[in-house]
Amino acid sequence: MSMRKEFQEFIAGGNVVDIAVGFVMGAIFTTLITSFVDTIIMPIVAIPFGEPSFDTIIWTVNDSQILVGSFLTALVAFLLTALGLFFFFVKPINLYRQRTAKAVEEEPAGPTEVELLTQIRDSLRDR
Repeated sequence: MSMRKEFQEFIAGGNVVDIAVGFVMGAIFTTLITSFVDTIIMPIVAIPFGEPSFDTIIWTVNDSQILVGSFLTALVAFLLTALGLFFFFVKPINLYRQRTAKAVEEEPAGPTEVELLTQIRDSLRDR
């Protein structure tokens, strides 16, 4: 098989397309959660502190500025984004998987292969 044809089959295969779709959906979902955190959650965080970010918190040591506030803002945004992803994406998918697994478990199991062969043997013997 030529390398070109092998590569073409690889690209046309379901795995690459699934990964690409998942990547795009993840990027879009991340944008959505980031917007939610920046426009709704961070202003709520600002209520007790007076500002929607901690960027004004700066430590000065020997004429050197340590931007602690920028790090805290990024940390809070990361934690809130992670919580948003967990509650809006991971948790619902896990619940869906649990429900579908229970539905599969509740289906009555048919006879095993050995039981079927025993039934066939017995019906042939009775003839």
